[in-house]
Amino acid sequence: MTLPATGLPTVKVEARPTRRVAHLTSVHSAADVRIFGKECRSLAEAGYEVVLIAPHDKAEVVDGIRIEPVKRNGSRRQRMTVTVMDVWRKAMASRAEVYHFHDPELLPVGVLLKVAGKHVIYDAHENLAKDILTKQWMNASLRRLVSNGTAAFEHCSCHVFDAIVAATPAIASLFPPTKTVLVQNYPRSDELLSKTSVPFSKRDPAVLYLGGIEPLKGAREMVAAMARVPARLQARLLLLGNITPPALAEELTDSPGWQSARHLGFQDRSAVAKITSNVQAGLVLFHPAPNYDDSQPNKLFEYMSAGLPVIASHFPHWHELIDRTGCGLTVDPLNPDQIARAITWILDNPEQAEAMGRRGQAAVRSTYNWNTQEEKLLMLYRGILQ
Repeated sequence: MTLPATGLPTVKVEARPTRRVAHLTSVHSAADVRIFGKECRSLAEAGYEVVLIAPHDKAEVVDGIRIEPVKRNGSRRQRMTVTVMDVWRKAMASRAEVYHFHDPELLPVGVLLKVAGKHVIYDAHENLAKDILTKQWMNASLRRLVSNGTAAFEHCSCHVFDAIVAATPAIASLFPPTKTVLVQNYPRSDELLSKTSVPFSKRDPAVLYLGGIEPLKGAREMVAAMARVPARLQARLLLLGNITPPALAEELTDSPGWQSARHLGFQDRSAVAKITSNVQAGLVLFHPAPNYDDSQPNKLFEYMSAGLPVIASHFPHWHELIDRTGCGLTVDPLNPDQIARAITWILDNPEQAEAMGRRGQAAVRSTYNWNTQEEKLLMLYRGILQ
């Protein structure tokens, strides 16, 4: 249909150019759930041109996100020098309008980008000062000094950035409230749902741990607990993730509980969804540590989203959430006997366990889901780019 002439001068309307944004990490893999699976995907789905500069094997485009790889360096020293410089060079080459970085070791890069006139966002995943206090590779006498100095640099640097994105309320409280946005690690509610989910009464007598397998995340206690679960249950522990440090792998294999454990290594999200559909509980048994007491680990909400009852450390914050939603049990993470009793109860009571899983899943769908956080992220970007 031809529109009638108006007599007004013709105005040429140009399409608004796509806004390019870059996410930077020297520590996390390109498949990181928070960085790639949530933030980058949400931005790409909203129409942004997204570049992810991260340790990866090759340059490629995945789900509309252009991945620019940096070399994985084996030593911590190389990563904090060679890798960081590589991230800086690729960041400048990307010519993005907004740079969103995810690691404290990239704070100098963030400052340099800001000096160069760029929009810069710092994504604080951890309480940096507390995190340093848990670093076993660092001399204990130096931890407090390094913790205080690094935290001071972080605090000063953040005043020059456009915004800080914080992963938990406790982390958000450390930064200027006028430029801090809380974007929590809630899951995409349907990500770990499988079309082939098995009814609890027919599932394997197995429990699951998803994530980095480390001493402070309860690796020893989880394996030790399996030796205390009654043999009649034929229970298994599935470990999905990488074991660090490497010496821990040999230690765990010598533990009596290892005969009931299976280490499946790192798995992609589709494989994780398939595995969660045939186990009976998810474990998140972090040790009492400065950076864990008020954390909100991805895996806790991911278990809930998959309909799994959780067995978690009895930190006050976690206990309150689990008690309020009725989605699982809390135990002393340093006590393998308590962990074993919780696993035994779950396996002996599949109907009650399934009900816990359904309550956790309902809580994710109503409250603890990525949709509630995604809009805050998009609003931040719109505000910065106006």
